[in-house]
Amino acid sequence: MTEVNSPPRPGGWTRFVTARPRSSLLAALVLTVLAVLAGSGVAERLGSGGWEDPAAQSTYATKALEREFPGSQPNLLLLLDAGDASVDDPAVAAEANRLTARLAAEKGVVGVGSYWQAQASGTASALRAKDGHEALIAARITGDEKTMGETLDRIAPALRGTHGPVEARIGGGVAVRHEMQTVIQEDLTRAEVIALPITLVLLVMVFGSAVAALLPLGIGIVAILGTNAVLSGLTRFTDVSIFAMNLTTALGLGLAIDYALFIVRRFREELAAGADPAAAIGTTLRTAGRTVLFSALTVAVSLAAMLLFPQYFLRSFAYAGMAVVLLAAAAALILLPAALILLGDRVNSLDLRRLLRRGRTAAARGGEGGEGGEGDGRLWGRTADLVMRRAPFFALATTAVLVLLGVPFLGVKFGTADDRQLPSSAESHVVQQHIRDGFPGSPGGGLEVLAEGRATPDQYTAYKERVAALPEVARVDGPLVKGDAAYFTVLPRGEAVDETAQRLVRDLRATAAPFETKVTGTAAVLVDSKHAIGARLPWAAAFIAVVTLLLVFLLTGSVLIPLQAVALNALSLTAMFGAVVWVFQDGHLSGLLGFTSPGSIETTLPVLMFCVAFGLSMDYGVFLLSRIKEEYDRTGDHEGAVALGLRRTGGLITAAAVILAVVMVAIGTSRVTNTKMLGLGIALAVLMDAMVVRSLLVPAIMRLTGRATWWAPAPLRAFHRRFGLSEGESGPARPAPDAGAPAGALPEAPSGPGGRERDTADAHH
Repeated sequence: MTEVNSPPRPGGWTRFVTARPRSSLLAALVLTVLAVLAGSGVAERLGSGGWEDPAAQSTYATKALEREFPGSQPNLLLLLDAGDASVDDPAVAAEANRLTARLAAEKGVVGVGSYWQAQASGTASALRAKDGHEALIAARITGDEKTMGETLDRIAPALRGTHGPVEARIGGGVAVRHEMQTVIQEDLTRAEVIALPITLVLLVMVFGSAVAALLPLGIGIVAILGTNAVLSGLTRFTDVSIFAMNLTTALGLGLAIDYALFIVRRFREELAAGADPAAAIGTTLRTAGRTVLFSALTVAVSLAAMLLFPQYFLRSFAYAGMAVVLLAAAAALILLPAALILLGDRVNSLDLRRLLRRGRTAAARGGEGGEGGEGDGRLWGRTADLVMRRAPFFALATTAVLVLLGVPFLGVKFGTADDRQLPSSAESHVVQQHIRDGFPGSPGGGLEVLAEGRATPDQYTAYKERVAALPEVARVDGPLVKGDAAYFTVLPRGEAVDETAQRLVRDLRATAAPFETKVTGTAAVLVDSKHAIGARLPWAAAFIAVVTLLLVFLLTGSVLIPLQAVALNALSLTAMFGAVVWVFQDGHLSGLLGFTSPGSIETTLPVLMFCVAFGLSMDYGVFLLSRIKEEYDRTGDHEGAVALGLRRTGGLITAAAVILAVVMVAIGTSRVTNTKMLGLGIALAVLMDAMVVRSLLVPAIMRLTGRATWWAPAPLRAFHRRFGLSEGESGPARPAPDAGAPAGALPEAPSGPGGRERDTADAHH
């Protein structure tokens, strides 16, 4: 029989990743260089749209109008400012007509029209400012997003600026998207410059050792470069949003650091307990390695749910997120063990904290509390003891605070992304704001009704009169007829995407006509996007919940713990959603944070933030639950396992959350409001989850549920023994206690990798 304290034989995976560590690292270096080459210039191939449903009525109508009536939907607006003069001044009109003709002669530009040309048709009023000093030239740049951007870059220098008596500025949808793409690329570079050095400093503070601190950072960089290569490959087959690059950086650094923290910390702990490097790696991969694998799967599942939505904006985040999560886990489970086996005890080299705190012992470097030293471990242990002694109070109080923080989300208003995503100084934002404030109606923001089928002039006239009689309509122009197709332009009263405009979309679609009609325009795209998300949201939530329940059950063997994990994770997100509405929709702190509030939240953002934040919350949940499960399997003491699990991982989870929050806040320094909202919102969610839910709510709830926490019916226990994995030795699972058994009637727990006492602190605890 094998002695209890003899080191277990290394498993197949341990032998695989440590057999040739130098070869593994060399291969990783070669693959990383190839990834750099494959992913170079990926940002230039990414799109800045993707909020529309490809199968929606508005999408069909938009494509049909682009094909049949290229000038029906201008995406380029040239704002001409005559200064103190009137736009009707002959000199101003002459210069405007010259610019109009020059724009019409450009390749890739169609449907050019202007206020001065439209005067004869009687539709010029919408293109002239109320004060008479500004007017518009409208056109459409054709092609895909990349082609439109190239065309804009080519023609813009000759158009903007001073031309005789007028000053010209460029706006419109194509200018907004192109400027947004440029700003995001610049902001992402700045975020990386901010995040990397701060992250390195924090890692040094956590680990002490500069060598240990560089390992997680290296894993993160490998994950980011690999994901850029994946995204570059995907752009050859499908549309990918440039916003996804922000998630790549954030998750690549954050999760890779989380996983590396967990593995390096466990490896150093085993070394401090007297194990040699090979044995320490074996135990680390059987325990922390399995936890990392489960954590990566739960995060990937949350992100995969976005594949259920039709908008490529959301699907892009699924592509990028799943790739970076799996690459981060693979790097942590393959490359990191190879590096650790080569480093051995040298992983503790270059202890920079000696400059600040002298006399630190080797045992403290590998000690408890998430590398925080013995004092931190005792602090988390005392926190757990306090929470469990007052479990009802902490459970109720924490839940009440989280629910209260989420109340503002009840007043959420959904909208669409527009120029107000950009900083107020951006040229396209300035142009669109001038149009909103100074022009009648909504130039460029009206609705188009596509009419398909042969009709007589009288039928078109009768339909136009019915539309004009709708209460939300300010004016109806058209029809413009081409063969069996025609279109009308309908200007709503008020803003282009407010509730009035959305109601008008529904009314137009319900208006009877002797031909087939389809409605498009900004408000129509929003209505269709909200419908697409609402129809698929229950399926996405069910997918996340079911797969998460299964994964957590495989980890713990409990029926109650997976239910608790899903419920508490969802509860931990309330503060994020409440803050998003209070700050970004209602405009509080807009001056401090430097953004313009559009008065609504872009429709896809809550879905994205939920999937990302839920996955990250599960990440920390798995870290804590796996350690609690290991201690419970070792001792059979439920409350002791909860306390020791928090003691062992509380500092680690907090450190990981702070580092990830730093990365997300760096992303949140973006000048694009959606990116700012994503970064700051998820940073808040991560900190609330780590410092409130994991520290207070989880131990309180587990204390209240007691030993019933670990219960499962006999068929599920058998299923877990057959297929489940947990942090600890593989082998016969300890039978789950009967929920109704007396407190002292506990079966003897088998010895596992944590069975030997690592230090006297555990024995005293």
